[in-house]
Amino acid sequence: MTRSYTVTVRDRHTGETYTRQVPEDRYILQNLENQGVELPFSCRNGACTTCAVRILSGEVDQPEAMGLSPELRARGYALLCVSYPRSDLEVETQDEDEVYELQFGRYFGKGKVRVGLPLDED
Repeated sequence: MTRSYTVTVRDRHTGETYTRQVPEDRYILQNLENQGVELPFSCRNGACTTCAVRILSGEVDQPEAMGLSPELRARGYALLCVSYPRSDLEVETQDEDEVYELQFGRYFGKGKVRVGLPLDED
């Protein structure tokens, strides 16, 4: 039997708060959309940061979140398009530019990128 969790999303862009039940075997973003909740997204593949959230409480499993570094995941960020709830969850949407800056700003702002993407430290 599939378990469902209560997922609460605070949308910083609209000021709205949404609370819905999401099954543990469904992506959070897609399930919320199916329940009438409109949240920001772009690629739906875990490669960008448009649907990034900061976890306020609870846990997710996001094995396909290529767009987030292990460091940002450890700091409580998640991509809703490829996240499954693993407990009751409360999250807050983020500005895509903020997340991008947290992840890549230290490289692009300092001219450290010569070839390819800066996925590892020098």
